[in-house]
Amino acid sequence: MTVIKPAEFDSFWDDVDNDLASISIAPEVEYVQLRSTDDADLYGVRITSIGPYRLFAYLSIPRGEGPFPAIYYVPKNGSVHEVIPQGTAIGIRSRYVTFSIAGRGMRGSDKPYTAMYPGQLTDGLESADTYVYRGIIADAIRGLEYLMTRPEVDSTRIVTWGNDIAVMVAARRSEITHVVSTPAYLFDTVEHALKTSSYPLAEYSDYLRLYPDRKNEVISILSMYNLRWHAQAVRAETLLRADHSNGIYSPEVLAGLENGIAGDVTVHESERSSFKDGLFAEKWITEKFFGPDVKAIVPEHWRSTL
Repeated sequence: MTVIKPAEFDSFWDDVDNDLASISIAPEVEYVQLRSTDDADLYGVRITSIGPYRLFAYLSIPRGEGPFPAIYYVPKNGSVHEVIPQGTAIGIRSRYVTFSIAGRGMRGSDKPYTAMYPGQLTDGLESADTYVYRGIIADAIRGLEYLMTRPEVDSTRIVTWGNDIAVMVAARRSEITHVVSTPAYLFDTVEHALKTSSYPLAEYSDYLRLYPDRKNEVISILSMYNLRWHAQAVRAETLLRADHSNGIYSPEVLAGLENGIAGDVTVHESERSSFKDGLFAEKWITEKFFGPDVKAIVPEHWRSTL
């Protein structure tokens, strides 16, 4: 399948930036004592994205002398919103500012719009402007804009962490220094959706079975969100977490993304173990931010492997 960068790609995303610039962040910050620890204070943050739409996020700040490196957990394709991703060692909150934002539709940011999972990925897919991901990407960018206002953040060490959106934020904002991304549905989407019955890509193939006459239109709309075209603007050091060799987004498939990214790229092929894959990512970012002699902060049951 031939993929062509849309002629209106740059103007489309410039319009998103202009929409964001026209709306105040308007932050409200509230201390959350229940989820604060001896090592870190937690805050609930509300900010405004395009729409206008009010969003919720968790901000964790280490106690001690800053500034600190920051991990920005971008919105995920799921309803549950966490302080840090499930399975992540709580100890990272003593070393990093962490910021986790719920994109529109997720729990905490589900008024007035409550997303369906599955269902969100094709919501508004009638046009590039009505597609829900226009708003969700804007939400992710707005989250970074707020994070950059925090004096506790070391602006030389900021990583976006998550799925495809981690790459897109780095493409739109040069403040990102590092990216940890597990591409799942926005790289040559339709081509790969037609090869699988697995979620999340199957949402698109289900949609096309329901509306087969819309295939070319859907390809055109999703080309605005295709990581292939966003990659060219990513200058941050990037870790791409690929599927195993037989998976949809294997290292071979992601070579098309890897080669497009302007910054240095490491591709890690999944070892089919969340423990091993997670340990690799933790070690990678620890070495980038603190040097090779500093141990990654990992859950207790991982520590015997370090």
